[in-house]
Amino acid sequence: MRSKKDRSIQPTNAFDETFLAALDQLDEPVTAAEAEAAGPWSVLPMPEGDWGVFRRGHRPQRGTEPVSRFRRRETALLAAAVLPGTGRDPLLRMAFEAGAQGFALFSSSGEVEGHLRLFDENLRDALHVAECLVRNPEALARLLEAAGGVALRETGRLLRQSAELPEA
Repeated sequence: MRSKKDRSIQPTNAFDETFLAALDQLDEPVTAAEAEAAGPWSVLPMPEGDWGVFRRGHRPQRGTEPVSRFRRRETALLAAAVLPGTGRDPLLRMAFEAGAQGFALFSSSGEVEGHLRLFDENLRDALHVAECLVRNPEALARLLEAAGGVALRETGRLLRQSAELPEA
């Protein structure tokens, strides 16, 4: 059995540094951006008083720099919630030419998901973020945590109303 002292001198990565250095020389696969952004993420207080978003297991006390830092914890929680979606390929594409119903929005499989009256890349991008949030329970939990108690109480009330079945 190892003592706590023995564990403290163990490497921080299961892979040998020589192996990792050799990997750094190779081209990254197309999935690298998603793997880098996927997390999991932690929101931790920084010594300066702001909040950092760290890959889980990293800490400011270990000298690790956060991927982002914010003055308010709520903003850091939002960053941790949306980061996993930033590495993903867009879930929706928009037609460059308007048809009879407007600008078509296509799913990643090529199916028409809907139409926008105006060419609105911001709406398309916001839909991508929302899709990513509802596909990732941890990210959705961070979003709800960032909302705070007042918003959660109202959200709960609205959800209960929408779940009520009409009387027969």
